[in-house]
Amino acid sequence: MSTPYTFETKLLHNKHKFDPETGAVSVPIQHASTFHQKDIETFGKYDYSRSLNPTREAVEEVVAELEEGTHGFAFSSGMAAISTAFLLLSQGDHVVISEDVYGGTYRMVTTVLNRFGIDHTFVDMTNLAEVEAAVLPNTKVFYVETPSNPLLKVTDIEAISLLAKKYNAWTFVDNTFLTPALQKPLTLGADVVLHSATKFLSGHSDVIAGVAVVKDADLAKQIGYLQNSFGAVLGVQDCWLLLRGIKTLHVRMKHSCDGAKIIAEHLQNHPCIKKVHYPGFEDHPQYAIQRKQALNAGAVFSFELHSEEAMRTFVENVKLPVFAVSLGAVESILSYPAKMSHAAMDPAARAERGITDSLLRLSVGLENPQDLINDFDTALKKTAALHYI
Repeated sequence: MSTPYTFETKLLHNKHKFDPETGAVSVPIQHASTFHQKDIETFGKYDYSRSLNPTREAVEEVVAELEEGTHGFAFSSGMAAISTAFLLLSQGDHVVISEDVYGGTYRMVTTVLNRFGIDHTFVDMTNLAEVEAAVLPNTKVFYVETPSNPLLKVTDIEAISLLAKKYNAWTFVDNTFLTPALQKPLTLGADVVLHSATKFLSGHSDVIAGVAVVKDADLAKQIGYLQNSFGAVLGVQDCWLLLRGIKTLHVRMKHSCDGAKIIAEHLQNHPCIKKVHYPGFEDHPQYAIQRKQALNAGAVFSFELHSEEAMRTFVENVKLPVFAVSLGAVESILSYPAKMSHAAMDPAARAERGITDSLLRLSVGLENPQDLINDFDTALKKTAALHYI
């Protein structure tokens, strides 16, 4: 049951703030794989941990409440959550999906679902006319990432959800970049919210996890059945780490988002930077939509240098960010989408979507943003000297 508290208070004061048996202010980690049953006729709530485990149940309930849903499901990775949600589909179904979607989702749709007779159409989800034109009689899912990865395009969740209902289809929204701290797709009409909980929800680069949340009871029953059948559930140690990370979500997001705005604005005016993709800029094409459906622009943005060679020089000289796959951690993470998050896309597909070989993505962490700016300026100065910018 939802509490009347504000979001940041709910992170700490919820059904699982302490253990009712012992008073412990940390959810117990229940390692048991199986549970004793009292008799042959009556089984208890828990029988086998793939089906239900008290520690996993706790994190599922916490995330569901934060997303203003009724049922949450914790998986062994973000892709496990996404893949299990796609198992709602059947042979002959069709998916309309964001064109610059995460590379792992792209791989799932183009090389796995297609083998099971589930078709797809990639579209610019910011163009409602293009989205509707892609609808087929067998369209069952509209799959949205907003802001998208890595170009930070913003899709109008409410408009897409209304369109999906018009065609009796579901709306799936990947909310990894913003989390329920900033955006709540279920309140805007979406049917399934998905997360790579590895990222901001956990927040410390030490957990691989995925989450799905719904508010429709029938849909919850279907996903619960698939979760149990497919079996890619989140282990109890990782459930506990995810619960711990969630407690600091508000303060982490606030600091990282504030820092991202400062750094993005600085890079926007730097001569070595060709373009910054950040939905917090007033000249961003979907700035108004972002302001309407989210509290702010988030902590992730991408930027392009003038050439691949300049990008390489910059990466070789920047010191503070971790140069790595992933995002949403306490440390800032600099990524190269072409060979990291979107390596599953062939070069032509990346080029078609504007994912260039000079594009970098930055997830801003908890450092002082001025330290990051100073570090970037030093690296960019060397870049300018070598490439005559």
